[in-house]
Amino acid sequence: MNGIRVLVVDDDPGARALHGRFIAETPGFDLVGTAGTGAAALAQATDDVDLLLLDMRLPDISGVEVLHRLRAVDAAGPDVLVISSSRDQVTVRQALAAHVAGYLIKPFTQEVLRRRLEEYATRRSARDGVEQDRPLAQGEVDRLLATGTIRVSDRTEERPPAFSPGPTGGLPKGLADVTLARVIAALDPVTSRSASEIATACALSRATARRYLEHLVATGVIDLAHRYGKRGRPQVLYRLAPSPDA
Repeated sequence: MNGIRVLVVDDDPGARALHGRFIAETPGFDLVGTAGTGAAALAQATDDVDLLLLDMRLPDISGVEVLHRLRAVDAAGPDVLVISSSRDQVTVRQALAAHVAGYLIKPFTQEVLRRRLEEYATRRSARDGVEQDRPLAQGEVDRLLATGTIRVSDRTEERPPAFSPGPTGGLPKGLADVTLARVIAALDPVTSRSASEIATACALSRATARRYLEHLVATGVIDLAHRYGKRGRPQVLYRLAPSPDA
């Protein structure tokens, strides 16, 4: 066993079995166990676990509480990918504030989870390969706050804002890091979405969503394209920009 070691946490036995099978069938990942309660998850989240697939709705304590207790014990890990049907703003914000690796809304297909896991593996590899103790210059700090990436020698360390949103002081006036993380979480690297769709997904006005999208385009986090219909102005679409190494 030499892949990324994953613990699946879900109160539904069927979901645990299904998602465990998805993990086992994804190259580079190893299923090391499953848990049906928050207490069991905390007991099994040892140094032998690299990543938790964590449901937010558990019978004893909430997934958010599991996140808080994990971070209280060791802020450095393990990483957590939320898998939940909970999509209310409070739960999503609390999860993102705990620096999760992603938030995947149920139900999802094996292909969707596989793509998220592969993206996570790429980020993890870049993160683990950099010189962690090298002091950053002011420009690198500013770039990290603005875009989630820093250049280290000839390599790039990727830290998407969903992982660790920068403080609001690093954003233009009127933008908040928590809302920025929500907007990024609503975007996809494959499927392009309109400002209206992003606004609906994030419970924002179209004007507010567009301000965040324009900032992300300006900082290179997302790409835009146009969809031309039979008449009228073309529709502007947005998607997450591919990795610089892709």
